[in-house]
Amino acid sequence: MRALRAGLLGMSLALAATTATLAAGKVRDPDALWRIVSTRCNAQATERAPDCVAVWPEPGRRSAVLKDHHGHYQYLLLPLQRVTGIEDPQLLRPGTPNYFGLAWQARGFVERALGRPLPRRYMSLALNSPHGRSQEQLHVHLDCLRADVAAALARQAPAIGERFAPLPEPLRGHAYLARYLPGEVLTADPVHLLAQSLPPGDSVGRYSLVVAGAEDARGPGFVVLATRLDPAAANFASGEELQDHACGVVTGATHVLEGVR
Repeated sequence: MRALRAGLLGMSLALAATTATLAAGKVRDPDALWRIVSTRCNAQATERAPDCVAVWPEPGRRSAVLKDHHGHYQYLLLPLQRVTGIEDPQLLRPGTPNYFGLAWQARGFVERALGRPLPRRYMSLALNSPHGRSQEQLHVHLDCLRADVAAALARQAPAIGERFAPLPEPLRGHAYLARYLPGEVLTADPVHLLAQSLPPGDSVGRYSLVVAGAEDARGPGFVVLATRLDPAAANFASGEELQDHACGVVTGATHVLEGVR
């Protein structure tokens, strides 16, 4: 038992060091996250590193939740199998899990890290484009919205309908498409919704997706946001830019903790 505990501690420290180094931007190994999930989150329960806070091996889920060490409250939802990112054709095949839906189910980890409830309108999920990420394993960022972004979405809520359309105001200086999804649970897959809305010749690989919780006169729902690669506008389609890893909307932190690529 002592040897097992020592082994788990060693795995946890190694995993923490790896994710912390990634967060600090010191590693450009694009397969670092894949090695974490495939070797340390895909193991038997007694050998799993503690930072793999959940592993769902069932065919309809096939994913893991990993504590990210950039910020106290951020978690990542990752597939257990190799999926490179939003551009991977597997995401559009029948039977592929709805990773955004699974990430929304995992939001309780963020709340537990905060030690208090997180209002629905402040919870967000972000999936960066290939141009706005450093890792080649799909990972959905779970964390709080920035306060200014939450306020901008609240102002523009009446203009957000149930089809993708440009937001009247940019977010973080970048143009976003937005659509509203009604319902308490995220049953629709945002990747499928985006793919179905694009004109011929365009592709989801040029986009980043963000899902924000919503609750207004229409009841509980979601705002799905998409931004397209536009180098001329310094937009590398990294929707994580809308998140605050210090969760100032709840913690009162006055300095936003930006994501890292």
